[in-house]
Amino acid sequence: MTEIWFTEKQTDHYGITMKLKETYVREQTDFQDLAMVETEEWGTMLLLDGMVMTTDKDEFVYHEMVAHPALFTHPNPEHVLVVGGGDGGVIREILKHPKVKRAVLVDIDGKVIEYSKRYLPQIASGLDDPRVEVIVNDGFMHIHDHKNTYDVIMVDSTEPVGPAVQLFTRGFYQGIYDALKEDGMFVAQTDNPWFKADLIRNVNRDVKAVFPIVRTYWANVPTYPSGLWTFTLGSKKYDPLEVDESAIPEIDTKYYSPRLHKAAFVLPKFVEDLVK
Repeated sequence: MTEIWFTEKQTDHYGITMKLKETYVREQTDFQDLAMVETEEWGTMLLLDGMVMTTDKDEFVYHEMVAHPALFTHPNPEHVLVVGGGDGGVIREILKHPKVKRAVLVDIDGKVIEYSKRYLPQIASGLDDPRVEVIVNDGFMHIHDHKNTYDVIMVDSTEPVGPAVQLFTRGFYQGIYDALKEDGMFVAQTDNPWFKADLIRNVNRDVKAVFPIVRTYWANVPTYPSGLWTFTLGSKKYDPLEVDESAIPEIDTKYYSPRLHKAAFVLPKFVEDLVK
């Protein structure tokens, strides 16, 4: 019997490979190559331009760690924006916070939203919630057009290729600053320190040029390059390291916990050196 394997070439000399059971969708959208596949090890998997975006098995790590550190740092996160994130996983986590009155998702590719609802319903489960507004548009332009609007902005982008390139620029971070209220904060995924050290260093430099409080934290996401994934948080007022962990309520999570909140900001030495 023929076996079919998929390999994501993460560098010129390294990749991860997994056995496929079925390909549900393979489509060139207006913005990227999209595939939805069923794997033996990780369940259903969303691929964009040949890169793993999310899987049934480990998605909770990434989505929880984008959402909860910021939402448990800001004391009143009523209005939240997600840029990208068309699979809906970050929105699902945001909705676990009763203080959130409105969550807006802006993804440039409506096909990601459409196919995630169909093939990843447990991830996309919050997209039809009455608190959620889903907009198919350019997140960069949405931020430009919404000054002083959001308490928290979360950038759930692909790696800096294709339409996501502009989401890793100082101009974008300034736009986020302007779109936040006077005590707002944002968080973005910032790739891995093994293969993208320069990216982390540059993002940290650029965010520090805009925000007075900048913190980097990390999580283990096994299907992402190297498994060690970083996030960068920029805040106008509130510091995640000053949060009273004992006041963080236990919510329905599998990775994030009140005890992990500050621990995630303790960086391995070589990552710490990147962001000094």
